[in-house]
Amino acid sequence: MASIKQVQVTFDCAEPERVARFWCEVLGYVVPPPPEGFATWEAFDRALPPERQGAAFACGDPSGVGPRLFFQRVPEGKVVKNRVHLDVRVGTGLVGEERVTALEAECARLVALGGTRVRLLTADEHNESCLLMQDIEGNEFCLD
Repeated sequence: MASIKQVQVTFDCAEPERVARFWCEVLGYVVPPPPEGFATWEAFDRALPPERQGAAFACGDPSGVGPRLFFQRVPEGKVVKNRVHLDVRVGTGLVGEERVTALEAECARLVALGGTRVRLLTADEHNESCLLMQDIEGNEFCLD
């Protein structure tokens, strides 16, 4: 059996570039250079048939360690909770109030970018605190 070398996380969304740029800010990801022969992604997009314009966008970890994120336009809106979500690890190694303070600070930064704070799940006997959020199109994720 072949081993998996890379993973891409794909988001279905209404506005691929807008959602991709939000996640670039969240994760410190970058938009790759446009395809050869195009000075910008906008120029590449204009060269596509009208029905394909704005249909997809991608970004990646500049270090090459994290997965590539791909965003594709779909006709239907989001109606139920995600079955898969990202955990953004901002509180690793922190506990108690120090952890909650770190989570709340990152939450404030992401709300300023268009994210939505859902609720804080406080620590219990099995888990540390985490903060539930939504991206700019309502996709759930956790600050962990």
